[in-house]
Amino acid sequence: MTEQPSLLDPRAEPAPSPQRWAGVAQVLVDVPLPHLDRPFDYGIPRELDDDVRVGVRVKLRFAGRERDGYVVGRTAASSHAGELTPIRRVAGPVPVLAPQVLALARAVAERYAGTTSDVLRLALPPRHAGAEAAVLAASEEAGSEPTPRITGGLFAQSEQPEPEPSDLLAWADVPGGAAFLHRLTAGESPRAVWSALPAPGPDRAWPAAVAAAVRAVRRSGRGAVVLAPDQRDVETVAAALEQAGVEHVVLTAELGRSARYRRFLLALLGRTQVVVGTRSAVFAPVRDLGLLVCWDDGDDLYAEPRAPYWHAREVLLQRAELEGAAVLLAGYARTPAAEQLVVDGWARSLASERAVVRERTPRVVVPSDVDLAREGPAAAARFPRPAWELVRRALEHGPVLVQVPRAGYLPVVACARCRAPARCPACHGPLGLPGRSASPVCRWCGRRATGWACSECAATEVRAARVGAGRTAEELGRAFPGVPVLTSGRDGGVSGGVDERPRLVIATPGAEPVAAEGYRAAVLLDGGLMAARDDLDASVEALRRWFNAAALVRADGQVMLLGQPPQAPAQALLRWDPSGYAQRELGEREELGFPPVARMAAATGEWAAVRDLLARARLPASAEVLGPQPVLDEQGEERARALVRVPRSDGAALAAALKAAQAVRSAHKEPVVRLEIDPGA
Repeated sequence: MTEQPSLLDPRAEPAPSPQRWAGVAQVLVDVPLPHLDRPFDYGIPRELDDDVRVGVRVKLRFAGRERDGYVVGRTAASSHAGELTPIRRVAGPVPVLAPQVLALARAVAERYAGTTSDVLRLALPPRHAGAEAAVLAASEEAGSEPTPRITGGLFAQSEQPEPEPSDLLAWADVPGGAAFLHRLTAGESPRAVWSALPAPGPDRAWPAAVAAAVRAVRRSGRGAVVLAPDQRDVETVAAALEQAGVEHVVLTAELGRSARYRRFLLALLGRTQVVVGTRSAVFAPVRDLGLLVCWDDGDDLYAEPRAPYWHAREVLLQRAELEGAAVLLAGYARTPAAEQLVVDGWARSLASERAVVRERTPRVVVPSDVDLAREGPAAAARFPRPAWELVRRALEHGPVLVQVPRAGYLPVVACARCRAPARCPACHGPLGLPGRSASPVCRWCGRRATGWACSECAATEVRAARVGAGRTAEELGRAFPGVPVLTSGRDGGVSGGVDERPRLVIATPGAEPVAAEGYRAAVLLDGGLMAARDDLDASVEALRRWFNAAALVRADGQVMLLGQPPQAPAQALLRWDPSGYAQRELGEREELGFPPVARMAAATGEWAAVRDLLARARLPASAEVLGPQPVLDEQGEERARALVRVPRSDGAALAAALKAAQAVRSAHKEPVVRLEIDPGA
């Protein structure tokens, strides 16, 4: 093995003589250490000569332990002067690491200052021998014929394919939509950012439009990957593809190990060329990839919480560049990152005319302080009289949606006497009430604060600092007796949908069930609270959640935004202008030097470790270091956090410098610092 690391176990079994090798395998070993992020040479025993192919998963000895690895190359000889270690065995006959996935994983590792092994650990599902045997047997029976093109729900060949009329109908209200479909059908790779609108019927809803784009690219003989943020949206897209007659597989983390590996193999072996899934499906090994779709790219579920903390949207864009595929970023809202693509000329903006927007969207009302002042002392109420009147009128005709930012009963409480935040005696985390008569519970460590007393005034009573969905449902249930109340969210479970009968639906963002005929009205509570998070994208995320909820309301319905929301996003919702707000936000970030206009890295860890990393890193001359500053981690312990900012043109140099410094620290067995590139973007 070349350049064997110093941590190799000297008691490892000796390597056979070089005459026994059938060749040399270059293996990427699954180890998380940054300084070992490179292939190592291993000897190929002659009995494994036919099995060791590029892309297969192998078992081998590394650093005194048996580990997994992937063969990324084969050579006749090694440049290593010492003896090679043999590959122990091949884990399965299928080369699971496709060349395009390896190239993408390496690009993602470079982009996010991480390791290729960390990326592949998330990109490739664990092997399931039973599923593998079943897929291979079925493939042998089916033969090796390529998947035919699809036309109108039937498989057929076409020399000059054209989009189906039903597909064009799905994009009829979008200027440039028909041209987008024509280019996909012709085998081209257009790139678009689409501001979707609520639809009057299923044939014009966003899932139908996505299915039309997929069917268009399939008619050119190419494949597609469609990303959706959660299981419910994935199922919605899958149903639209089924309706359109497009063969596909669903690939999500919710699948069992066998089902996930089986569907992965179907894509790898070319038995299907359309994959729909959540964020990790962006690595699906689809052959002849022609289209990448990402619905609602601002959803934080696209941000991978494990190293190297990549974002599915950015990985999708990298893959489009590497494989020359078309791109469609779509959503009711528009992120600054998506708008930046339009500004750069990399993608084209697709948006409906203002007349169509007015026709397809509900009326939005944002009561001002002057409007509420007419109510007298009741103006300060969380649910003022105009909201009560709107709900009362709407309930005469159908269901009403109430969006609440937080789940739970009283997720945050404070001292009833001095208003100081109630803190856990054990870890100093925030306390909340899970129910009317329950004891306060810490949101960090989960301990019950029985016998709690305020550290400021010694009072023992608490009051609401934040009201959750449970308490809101209780209050509205008393205010509208006889009206069914349904809660949907993390605590009580997410409801799949509601019928047209009158009822109150209390939901947290992202858990709003779809009404069969659309909601008659929606009330969006605590707008100021939702936009006041300590996060760069707080207002962007708040507007995205408001748009997604408002899109569930009928065109003849009404949406009321309450809770003193910030003026700019509130006006964007009022005008239904996601692109305009994204442009405004992008302009402000350009002045301040924030992503996506600039590139930024966050280094978090022990104080000495963060300082040493920054000292070792050969940062670009344009780099601006902010901090380190103290922050609290998930356990409430203090850590140091530094931000490094550079122009976008120096983003690759910044990631390379931090990755190299991290590798040096790793080789010296020093504490590894958590690195995030463009955190939250």
